[in-house]
Amino acid sequence: MELTFIHEGTDRTTAARAGRITTDHGVIETPIFMPVGTVGSVKAVTQQQLREDVRAQIILGNTYHLYLRPGTDVLSQAGGLHRFNGWDRPILTDSGGYQVFSLAENRKITEEGVVFQSHIDGSRHLFTPENVMDTQRRIGADIIMAFDECPPYPAEYRYVRQSMDLTHRWLDRCIRRLAETSDAYGYTQNLFPIVQGGAFADLRQASSEYIASRGAAGNAIGGLSVGEPEETMYEMCALCCSILPDDRPRYLMGVGTPWNILECIALGIDMFDCVMPTRNGRNGMLFTTAGIINIRNKKWATDFSPVDPGLASSALAGYSKAYLRHLFVANEILGLTLASLQNLTFYLHLVREARAHIIAGDFGPWKEALIPTLKQRL
Repeated sequence: MELTFIHEGTDRTTAARAGRITTDHGVIETPIFMPVGTVGSVKAVTQQQLREDVRAQIILGNTYHLYLRPGTDVLSQAGGLHRFNGWDRPILTDSGGYQVFSLAENRKITEEGVVFQSHIDGSRHLFTPENVMDTQRRIGADIIMAFDECPPYPAEYRYVRQSMDLTHRWLDRCIRRLAETSDAYGYTQNLFPIVQGGAFADLRQASSEYIASRGAAGNAIGGLSVGEPEETMYEMCALCCSILPDDRPRYLMGVGTPWNILECIALGIDMFDCVMPTRNGRNGMLFTTAGIINIRNKKWATDFSPVDPGLASSALAGYSKAYLRHLFVANEILGLTLASLQNLTFYLHLVREARAHIIAGDFGPWKEALIPTLKQRL
């Protein structure tokens, strides 16, 4: 069945809303944070830990990386990414547009698509709106992202306008291609278009209006959290949310810190993803209910208190700060897993709490009181 979205609560003082997305692989309660499993794996964390400890409801795969390794032939033979990696809940795949953006020195953008060099072996490949749709079909995502160009920040107005127009033309080709092809593996695959327009309000408005007109099952906002000031991100996000349909989920791509997430929930965003909890965790930065910890600091060497007392049910409940610091200092792999689990568990805890406060109607004051705590370094 096609993805559906229903409202289950709205906040009294902000645009925050709680909802329920239904896909053929299960229900997603929003607002939601989606762990990033770039190559079909959330780094250092098992699927069992994602289900039982993190309580993740949906994860991401990356089209660019999965196309290169293991390749769509392997994924097709396995019966799609769900069967390949053992994840039985919803999966979203991004289109590879952001990776194209990050490969600025090794790619060429034309009307047809993007020619790029593999970061693995230097081989050349072509991504077009059509073959990116085909690739995401074969990967087996429940939610498929349209192929877009993500312009850098800062960029000149003329370039961002041309890039946005190209993204819109590519979107129409994505829609046609999906209409010409069938869902893979016996379940519905849903397209989310992506709003672009950089930091220019008139372009963000034009792009939001164009994307809204396409009537997709859900919509995404891209091209933010690429170096612009936080206030600019919030301004653009608010503008997009004021135009994108209220009865469809809104996904802000690649954002971000815990406070970014809360501020953007307040603006009307439902879905988030970011590599920050796992990447920063592997480098010893922990996000906790009391603030930010650099677990490598010597001050934790004899601190035998729990890593995060505010997450009593966490997979880290039996571990102390001193022990986790020891693991990092000793370069023990377990440290990477535990830090990643802490951060992911905290992020999912945060959006569950946000959801509860939205339904209660007091999300706004709860957010304002909590953000200073989340930002403090312990």
